[in-house]
Amino acid sequence: MKGDHPTIAEHVRAYRRRIAAAGETEVLFKLPKETVAFLDELKERHGLRNRGQVLLQLIEQGREVTQQ
Repeated sequence: MKGDHPTIAEHVRAYRRRIAAAGETEVLFKLPKETVAFLDELKERHGLRNRGQVLLQLIEQGREVTQQ
């Protein structure tokens, strides 16, 4: 039955609520393929789960440099 399952919109809203409750925000980036390949290389090299973790590490490293 169709009413037994949440709609896609409901599923997405629930996902966004879980992300917000965790203190995070989802962001969509448009990047050149070469940049994405570089992020993937860093992800593998450092054993990270996703590109977001790579970006977070790079941002934190940049913060450290600018705050010195």
